[in-house]
Amino acid sequence: MESIGNPANLHIVLVEPEIPQNTGNIARTCAATGAHLHLVEPLGFRIDDAKLKRAGLDYWHLLNITYYKNLADFFDRTPGPYCYFSTKGKQVYSDYAYPPEVYMLFGKETAGLPEALLQQHPEDALRLPMISRARSLNLSNTVAVAAYEVLRQRGVGLAVGG
Repeated sequence: MESIGNPANLHIVLVEPEIPQNTGNIARTCAATGAHLHLVEPLGFRIDDAKLKRAGLDYWHLLNITYYKNLADFFDRTPGPYCYFSTKGKQVYSDYAYPPEVYMLFGKETAGLPEALLQQHPEDALRLPMISRARSLNLSNTVAVAAYEVLRQRGVGLAVGG
């Protein structure tokens, strides 16, 4: 079985997620890739929500998860570097050179990340390309695509059937 590298180097950050099924799916992606999941409150659900647990299935024991009271608490407790995923990002996610350790921030389903945050970091605001008539891709799909792009850039091969 091939190693996926140091799981502490890939951080998935959900800022105020609202839909438990999305967070559950993202938790499963984090468990499967060894990524550390960071949840920034307020959450739109209780962490013991059955829909959240069902979406993550039986992967919760594989998950490294940290909770934060708000975005300021998150930035106070983490060293970065950070990149910010948004439909308003100027750079395509696959053209970005991810550093050896990276915190990938994703906003809540209905509003995305705070506009001020994106304006303060335009060089690190990333987007997934899509047709102009599409508003956005589902949050859990976006996280999966982004996480696997980081692994691809690192030359990481995941074991098949492992």
